[in-house]
Amino acid sequence: MNIEKLISKLSIILLLLVSGVIIVFTILEVAYIKPDLFKSKAIVSNSEIKSIESDLPSGKIGQEIKYGYLLISQSSKYMGSEVSSESLRYSGNNLSCTNCHLEGGTKAGAASWVGISKRYPQFRGRENKVSTLEERVNGCMERSMNGIRLPEDSPQMEAIISYMNWLSEGVSDSTINLHKGFANIILPDFKADTLIGKTIYKAECQVCHGENGEGIKSNSSTKYYEYPPLWGDDTYNHGAGMNRLLTAAAFIKGNMPFGQATLDNPKLSDEEAIHVAAYINKFNRPIKENTINDFPDLKLKPVSTPYGPWDDDFDSLQHKYGPFKPIADYYQAKYKIKKTK
Repeated sequence: MNIEKLISKLSIILLLLVSGVIIVFTILEVAYIKPDLFKSKAIVSNSEIKSIESDLPSGKIGQEIKYGYLLISQSSKYMGSEVSSESLRYSGNNLSCTNCHLEGGTKAGAASWVGISKRYPQFRGRENKVSTLEERVNGCMERSMNGIRLPEDSPQMEAIISYMNWLSEGVSDSTINLHKGFANIILPDFKADTLIGKTIYKAECQVCHGENGEGIKSNSSTKYYEYPPLWGDDTYNHGAGMNRLLTAAAFIKGNMPFGQATLDNPKLSDEEAIHVAAYINKFNRPIKENTINDFPDLKLKPVSTPYGPWDDDFDSLQHKYGPFKPIADYYQAKYKIKKTK
């Protein structure tokens, strides 16, 4: 009887060993046939990301791409308050596009422009229509830059689009998916607390953005910001996407504190990012006209849009600070629409 048990145990052990060997060899075979499956997405994508310093093409197209880069990276100088001709001052504040679209629009998790030309035209709920890339750029001009629209045939618009097209050339779908948008934020079921947010802001944000959210300018002779203002008169207006708590929190989670957080390795938790976003967006900022016309189909309006009208009975404070889950549940129940922001 003991011998039979011993043989049975040895058979099981042998079977497990053989199974283990098969699994190991299967993994090695797959790794040999498809090595890309075992590489991190960040490593795969790096070779596809162009550098303005080393990859710029020669000739007229290279000059146009470079001009586009200057427009988005030093916006106040090239299309804002520092431009000598008032008619060419399209930007209404002294932010640069790259204050949000970090690293020249190439950083994953910072609304990157890598592959953006392949994603447009696309449907936009705010306009309730299929929008072109030029229209998307002008949405930022009127909201994040608190300015006016660029004529679509202007040298400025053509240069910006050329830069974005260049960043999109030869880019794989996997790289596009990695770079687009912001970090994921789980829809919170609590109300954001601005007092907690203030504590986090003081510890993590104030050193760059200032005690009063005023930012830090590059030097005394320019209006260009090294670190942008987050509230007040010289920042994004109330119609900008960054004025929505969940959008701001997603950006903060994947990118802030600057130089410390990445999409793959955030420093702040979802909850911390939500509280600090609420603190930043509680202060006054420029008011955009005609936001009543945003989202003609109101049921498509993001739950954290802080200005009305809405297709629900939740008040403005709940749309601004949450909790957002009851709002999302309402749209799911009534319209079968799953809201994530």
